[in-house]
Amino acid sequence: MLTKDVTAELETVMQSLADQGKEPTVALVKARLSTPVPMPAIISALKGWKSSQRIPKIEVAKPQQNDNDRIAQLEQQVADLMRRIEALENK
Repeated sequence: MLTKDVTAELETVMQSLADQGKEPTVALVKARLSTPVPMPAIISALKGWKSSQRIPKIEVAKPQQNDNDRIAQLEQQVADLMRRIEALENK
């Protein structure tokens, strides 16, 4: 599984909040992240930040679905929906 390191982004968000005079919280950090990060990872990062101004390395799983897969799934959904519509119209 491919992963993405979000440690730098977490550190930037927390430092930005601290620079604004705000206490970094799970909600504030989660709201400012551009990458979805699980709550336990954010909590771990906050604990590290509050105790030593350092964040442990945090990686999240990258979505493995590429555009071609997404297009194929959407085309299949449209085809299924068209069949259902035709079946309903024939009733």
